[in-house]
Amino acid sequence: MNDRYGLDIALFSIKCFVAAMLAYYIALKIGLTRPYWAVSTSYIVAQPLAGAVISKAVFRLLGTALGATAAVVLVPNLVNAPELLSLALALWLGLCLFISLQDRTPRSYVFLLAGYTASIIGFPSVAAPGQIFQTSILRVEEISLGILCGSLIHALVLPRSVTGLLFTRVDAIIADVERWSRDALSGAPDETVLRERRRLALDVNELHQLSTHLPFDTARFLPRVRTVRALQDQLSLLLPLGSAVEDRIAELNANGGVPVRLAALIVRTCEWLATPAVSIAERGALVETLVADIRAEEPPVAAPLQWRDALILSLTSRLADLVRSHSAVRDLRDQMRSPTRAAVTPAVAAALRTASNRTFHRDRFVALRAAWGTIATMVLGCAFWIGTGWPEGAGAVLIAGVCCALFGNSDDPAPAIRTFLWGSIIGVCIAGFYVFAVLPRATDYVTVAAVLAPMFLLLGALLAIPKYNLITLGALLGLANLIGLNASYEGDFASFANGAIAQLVGTGFAVVTVGLFQTVGAEQSSARLIRAGWRDLARRSILPGEPDEIGWVSKMLDRIGLLAPRLVARGQDPGRPLFDVLVDLRVGVSVAGLRRVKLAAGEFGRGIINPVLSRVSAHYRARTLDEPTVDDPDLLAAIDTAMTAFAADPAPGERRDALLALTSLRRNLFPAAPGYHAEVAA
Repeated sequence: MNDRYGLDIALFSIKCFVAAMLAYYIALKIGLTRPYWAVSTSYIVAQPLAGAVISKAVFRLLGTALGATAAVVLVPNLVNAPELLSLALALWLGLCLFISLQDRTPRSYVFLLAGYTASIIGFPSVAAPGQIFQTSILRVEEISLGILCGSLIHALVLPRSVTGLLFTRVDAIIADVERWSRDALSGAPDETVLRERRRLALDVNELHQLSTHLPFDTARFLPRVRTVRALQDQLSLLLPLGSAVEDRIAELNANGGVPVRLAALIVRTCEWLATPAVSIAERGALVETLVADIRAEEPPVAAPLQWRDALILSLTSRLADLVRSHSAVRDLRDQMRSPTRAAVTPAVAAALRTASNRTFHRDRFVALRAAWGTIATMVLGCAFWIGTGWPEGAGAVLIAGVCCALFGNSDDPAPAIRTFLWGSIIGVCIAGFYVFAVLPRATDYVTVAAVLAPMFLLLGALLAIPKYNLITLGALLGLANLIGLNASYEGDFASFANGAIAQLVGTGFAVVTVGLFQTVGAEQSSARLIRAGWRDLARRSILPGEPDEIGWVSKMLDRIGLLAPRLVARGQDPGRPLFDVLVDLRVGVSVAGLRRVKLAAGEFGRGIINPVLSRVSAHYRARTLDEPTVDDPDLLAAIDTAMTAFAADPAPGERRDALLALTSLRRNLFPAAPGYHAEVAA
């Protein structure tokens, strides 16, 4: 949260406390046995944005119900075999964690909650299996009450809408990408600009996350999710287009310079990008005129093909596409604010028709490793619990499993869990003070709420500050779970000490086990991301059928967004690795263009293009991190041979599209190679 005067933070904290006390009050009135579950859950679901609270609440309710069902099925059937029951609950949590890690959207909460809700209900029920159904109902009621109270207060009391934040972020992102495109057109940008430009991957991912909450938002006017998806598609294309234009300008400057008329059009494009938004009709006319003027500068391409002409053709085509994409982005921004569903321009209608669900990178090995680590943690913890007969061992195992699941998406969960542990220690100390020094004097609900207010309001404010979020969450959960928010005061030191020890031992045990079973490391994770892009590109190069260019671009942008913070965590300048991934992204776009030409050109196109695509596939299969650049003269020769063949192709459409893709492929894979010469390729 970015709040200059702290008013938003204060309001967030007040709403968290009101939601918690409302859940506590209702839990007492309807006779729930453990109201503290409702209190702690109300803080867990707290979000500054109303739509995010409601959407996550829906997914959490579904997950809670699913987890309770699993507990009801497992506990009565396996209670006579505690070892098998422990294994079954561990396997269930591991399975749910694995599934949740395949979907990095709020929908993953369904399976995450299903996993550890079964443990929350199942492990404490081992001592009383005959009451499992009643226990499940009570836990579901308590957790659901906390979810509903938190959602109600945050959604209805001075709500912050997702829509408002979405509009603000879209305006900022569009301003950034237009500035980055102007930098690309005006010459080689400095390293700072290059780093900022790669932030587009994170921006597109942020838009996707915000759009998942739109159907649940409380704003009176909601933009369509499909419009946001179309905007993401167009923004995704701007990064490869901008970098391609920048590369062609640099290469032309090294080969006689950009033609004067085309250079003037580049200046006009920069001026258009810097022009404040005009009416939709005026913008459409300006864009059509500008694109037509750029297309008019395309050189006639025929055999014998000159490398300079191929570069000019590539520059004019990519520049025109860049203008159209920027225009579509502006149109889609207007569409988001339009009160009707009717498309504001033909470009918007076309973008909406082709809008796709974003494709995310998935690493099943890492997800499987996180699931295995969680299962191993719970199995080892259960072995200790059952072997020692520790009465509070079930609580420790439960806490350990929940910690492994909550932080299972990290390369190294140990630091996060360790921070959470420090927060839990703070929460235990505060809880001890309240239980034995303050609450004995509180005789009714109003007094309890009054004495809790200062501490909970302080922790709620810290919860809204990202750098304190994790330690504060640990303190809140430790405080809420141990403070004894039940129907009557129970100041039993032995019970408090056992509960506190179980919570701290469980969290500490998770710190140890994730270091053994779940730690991947930023270096290994970065390597897996880079290799995944190479494998994907090798596979896509030889796939039959129509290529999914948007899917490829969105997945690679997602990988760039995942790779950047990992490189920073390693203390490495992300510039070079991210530049290489960006090159791979552009290669994939060129491969998609060649595959389309192959489909349109029939047998003739297949005979020329298949050797190129096969060599591209082999090239990326042969790449290793030890030798990231591979000298591949056979692939370069195959590209040049194909360029010579298509330069003589009598079909102008196929000739143009093929030469565009081949020129881009040559520049991306062999930027230091001498320029193409028809007589050499022949």
